[in-house]
Amino acid sequence: MLYYGYQASADVLDPVRAMARMMGGALPELLPGRIEAGPGRVSWLRTFWAACQIVARGGLSHRRPNFDIPSVTIDGRDLPVTEEKVAETPFATLLRFSKPVAAAQPRVLLVAPMSGHFATLLRATVKTLLPEHDVYLTDWHNARDVPVDHGRFGLDEYVDHLIAFLEEIGEGAHVIAVCQPCVQVLAAVAAMAQSKNASQPRSMTLMAGPIDTRINPGKVNELAQSQTIDWFERHLIDSVPLRYRGAHRKVYPGFVQLMAFMSMNLERHISAQTDLYQSLSKGDWKKAEAIKAFYDEYLSVADLPAEFYLETVRTVFQEHALPLGKMTLHGKPLDLRAVRKTALLTIEGEKDDICPIGQTVAAHDLLTGLRPYMKRHHLQPGAGHYGVFSGKRWEGQVYPLVRDFIRAND
Repeated sequence: MLYYGYQASADVLDPVRAMARMMGGALPELLPGRIEAGPGRVSWLRTFWAACQIVARGGLSHRRPNFDIPSVTIDGRDLPVTEEKVAETPFATLLRFSKPVAAAQPRVLLVAPMSGHFATLLRATVKTLLPEHDVYLTDWHNARDVPVDHGRFGLDEYVDHLIAFLEEIGEGAHVIAVCQPCVQVLAAVAAMAQSKNASQPRSMTLMAGPIDTRINPGKVNELAQSQTIDWFERHLIDSVPLRYRGAHRKVYPGFVQLMAFMSMNLERHISAQTDLYQSLSKGDWKKAEAIKAFYDEYLSVADLPAEFYLETVRTVFQEHALPLGKMTLHGKPLDLRAVRKTALLTIEGEKDDICPIGQTVAAHDLLTGLRPYMKRHHLQPGAGHYGVFSGKRWEGQVYPLVRDFIRAND
């Protein structure tokens, strides 16, 4: 009943948000110049309009936003960027951000997390990589839109997708995992090494991922270990309502994951909404647009297949299967010692409260088959979780290391 309760409350509030949206849109037309003028004296009219904007934006979106990357600048020239669907399954699309360049660039598979948000959360990561790389991306689908007759999607199926996508891209590619999929990427690379798959990547970059959650456990780790897996299934898993294509599919709702993340920094989110209201009231449009852009993305949520969520909690956070050498793929043990050809770069943020220091660099101790010169680690000073792959620190300090590492192994 968790999902049905959420849906009922959303249905009740939708007319209120629609009315606020209508009034907020009508006021600038009825009173031209009174609302959208630049910074100045705050009037009751503008504060009322700002309140309408806040109310209208109060709900969640379950639709994937657009990447909005129309072009990329290379050597002073703006080149058009086209999103190409290279491969597609019911659960994911392999996207390529194609551009007309004369010389071949390193092919990079960017693996997005399946953690309650869409892959567009990595828009800034893609933009930074694009000028110097041929970028591919795992665009995971919203589980509530996947009909039940397409079957299950758990950790094994996630790893299967990564292997299939790397095979689609072809030999000599590189892979970058952001946050949660670091475990799956490491598992996929190990499985490909064991089978001597010709498409095993030349390098893998693991960014802020939970390789060994026994190390320096944070709030996420404590929550995952606070209850049994049966408790998580009873309280956090629900069926998709009848109105959607994935009706009856068991999912971990994206709105539950979002609430969990927001509760970790509730004061910050409340402060941001207050800042948005004040910026709109004062006519500080630049600041208001920056806040709106962030929350348009942050409040777009996607449901996770129940199997994937529960298996992740159990395998990664409760049983620590990967670092203990007990992780399997379709029942067959994974041998991380088989990885000998794929160079490793791990990146952590000093102030990461989702994946604390030490959990990602643990991969170095697990890949005993890799020679020391094929391993590198970077701890980014001052960076939180998102700062590792988005923002000024990513662009100016982290990305150059990633770029040089890929070049050195291409």
